[in-house]
Amino acid sequence: MMVPAYKRILLKVSGEVLAGDQSFGIEPEFLQSVAKQVADAAKSGTQIAIVIGAGNIFRGMAVAANGTDRVTADLMGMLGTVINSLALSNAITRQGMKSKVFSALNMPSVADSFTARAAKAALDEGFVVVCAGGTGNPFFTTDTAAALKAIELDCDVLLKGTKVDGVYSADPKTDPNATRYETVSYDEVIGRNLKVMDTAAFALARDNGLPIIVYALDDEAGLAGVLAGTARSTRVG
Repeated sequence: MMVPAYKRILLKVSGEVLAGDQSFGIEPEFLQSVAKQVADAAKSGTQIAIVIGAGNIFRGMAVAANGTDRVTADLMGMLGTVINSLALSNAITRQGMKSKVFSALNMPSVADSFTARAAKAALDEGFVVVCAGGTGNPFFTTDTAAALKAIELDCDVLLKGTKVDGVYSADPKTDPNATRYETVSYDEVIGRNLKVMDTAAFALARDNGLPIIVYALDDEAGLAGVLAGTARSTRVG
């Protein structure tokens, strides 16, 4: 068996990806695809923690912009991440890997309360750890939560799985002249406001020397290809 390129990773999954071709909810086919990629990588010996967004269920920023109190809207979004985390964790278990959900929100009947100590112990015991509830605080995105959790859990790298295969100079869906970076610095991403993740997440990663790899979740090579360096991606940092 090949030695994994990274001992421990944090995978950030966009909630929208789980919706697949739908505009809302969870598409079972896409959920199982992500779960299989994670389980296969974990079986190879890589310790995996996951943070997932809730854009397929609830967009707190959009609701807040329409007049809802921002704190309330963000709390609703955090609950959306709990739904996604439970679904993904269960799907990973069905793929033959142990998985455990930790929540930044205190929900003892639903998930274990997150502490870095308990989550790292679970990773060492062979569990795939799914971190729900974002940071547990309003005004912070799940991108920032992913960077924070990666640092707290001593991860070697943060992988951002999304709908595009890297960081582009502009939105490739609207600008045909957009070019993809193979590598890019934290400062350039922040300075040029390249919005594949939010600025706070990039700044937190920069200040703590955490590399970020951005790739497409539907890449044929999958998560294993990213870890092996064969899938199209962008390395930040």
